[in-house]
Amino acid sequence: MTFAYWCVLAAAILPLAWIAIAKSGIADYDNDHPRAALARAEGRAQRAYWAEQNALEAFPPFAAGVIIAHMTGGAEQLTIDLLAGLFIIARVIHGLAYVNDKGLPRSFAWLAGFVCVIGLFIAAA
Repeated sequence: MTFAYWCVLAAAILPLAWIAIAKSGIADYDNDHPRAALARAEGRAQRAYWAEQNALEAFPPFAAGVIIAHMTGGAEQLTIDLLAGLFIIARVIHGLAYVNDKGLPRSFAWLAGFVCVIGLFIAAA
């Protein structure tokens, strides 16, 4: 399995870190009604929940980009691995910036991750 495929697994697991932060930040978290509890989240817990949602939204295009880049055979493996690794770094920074209420770094990290996804599709062309 390539490094890029391991990055797909990492990207699939990453939202769990943000939701763990969100759930642990809600004093009266009710595991019987998790969506209602998360809807009441505020501050850091709310931002962590939003980071989790954004990570879930970013996953499908990234996974598709990695798979398509591998399947077409047009991209160098090093390029695929580099873009995938940079995506994971960008998404970790994005989540940390989101949780810590740092809007500008969050936006730059989001953009960096998005550029990596676009790069995977371009590399596959």
